[in-house]
Amino acid sequence: MTDQKLIEQIKSGSQSAFRHMVDKYQVLVFNTCIGFVGNRQSAEDLSQEVFIETYRSISKFRGEAKLSTWLYRISVNKSLNHIRDNKKHNIVKSIERFFYGEKEEKLEVEDYIYGTTDAPMEQQQHAKELHQAIESLPDNQQIAFTLHKFDDLSYLKIAEVMDVSISSVESLIHRAKKNLQKKLADYYRENF
Repeated sequence: MTDQKLIEQIKSGSQSAFRHMVDKYQVLVFNTCIGFVGNRQSAEDLSQEVFIETYRSISKFRGEAKLSTWLYRISVNKSLNHIRDNKKHNIVKSIERFFYGEKEEKLEVEDYIYGTTDAPMEQQQHAKELHQAIESLPDNQQIAFTLHKFDDLSYLKIAEVMDVSISSVESLIHRAKKNLQKKLADYYRENF
């Protein structure tokens, strides 16, 4: 079934068409979310939120972009909002720990990185530092870099998702790499 037909059926209230869309795009949405948030549970929750948002907003879909592009945009926006909310939450938690002396929670490196939590501590720390460095990038650089490296999207597809030119995507990815090199070089200089 074509995406256009699928959208028409969803707009007319077909639950089976919506289930078909979820089946067709759930891996794409999940991979996009996990590329940003780095946490399997959060990515699963965000994926559900993406499809709920899609269902609620399907009447607004004008068909100017592909359905997959629209889903990427929703996934990216939900993921970035989640990251922003968590940063605020973490700041509050840090303040609480400072004032109330609570012990810091154990940091987790998610299973998706190595497929197991039994990865050596050094690898877990490297993965954690990489994820934090990516999260610290400006939003546009983070989006372009994540879509290119984690979702393996072409520059053209990223340009469609972000609604920018291909040269802008190239520039964003280049700047993201430079920023990551600097951030990670600092980490390795301090720790090795």
